[in-house]
Amino acid sequence: REYYNSSDADRFYATIWGGEDIHIGLYHSDNDSIVEASRRTVEKMASSVKNLDSKTRVLDIGSGYGGSARYLVKEFGCQVGCLNLSETQNKRNRELNQKAGISLAINVIDGSFEDIPLPDGSVDLVWSQDAILHSGDRKKVFEEVSRVLAKGGQFIFTDPMQSAKCPEDVLQPILDRIHLDSLGSIEYYQQVAKDLGLKEVQIVDLSKNLPAHYARVLQELVAQHNTLIRVCTEEYLATMQVGLQHWVDAGMAGHLTWGILHFQK
Repeated sequence: REYYNSSDADRFYATIWGGEDIHIGLYHSDNDSIVEASRRTVEKMASSVKNLDSKTRVLDIGSGYGGSARYLVKEFGCQVGCLNLSETQNKRNRELNQKAGISLAINVIDGSFEDIPLPDGSVDLVWSQDAILHSGDRKKVFEEVSRVLAKGGQFIFTDPMQSAKCPEDVLQPILDRIHLDSLGSIEYYQQVAKDLGLKEVQIVDLSKNLPAHYARVLQELVAQHNTLIRVCTEEYLATMQVGLQHWVDAGMAGHLTWGILHFQK
């Protein structure tokens, strides 16, 4: 919360990503814009979910600026709840919803996905993009997701994860940067879902996009440094540059994986 509430982080993500989506994108080339690539991820995830319409009750956990929620409302007429820990991001989310004229369709909630403030069985689709990694108790997140899902409800998410063959301690620079002890993995999430009785619908490995994405963000940081330095501190940008390179290096070395994981209750 402290990090994402900081003016440095808010201004960096709003400048580099355009303030809509702040997650990993799908890249067709090294020169794709971050905005377009990020939106492709949203579109691909939505296309994997059957029967999205105005009756679909969606909960986006770790919703950031709410770009995915606005897409689901505009394209399918869904009713969406955005649950997010950062009040700063939530404020921008609400402002963007109001600007788009869809405030009534999106309920932005200040809160944690480890303690979802919704009744049992009240959601048809739980959606998340590159947020669950930030939890110190990912099993608890899955338990909460399973609890709020209605029977037949779906859970679709992306997350940066460690690969099955990742050597021990090699990810420490990344973990130190994001203040975590570990990352999840496809195998770990599959097992947690199975233990909770969630059926696996599909796992789509899109790992090559992770280093491509962080490389593009790093490229834009360098290219837009003169603009960023007006809204972010030099210390933040220097630390971000080092951190991004760690993600690129680990992704290129095959130590990280990323993709779309889709389960059903």
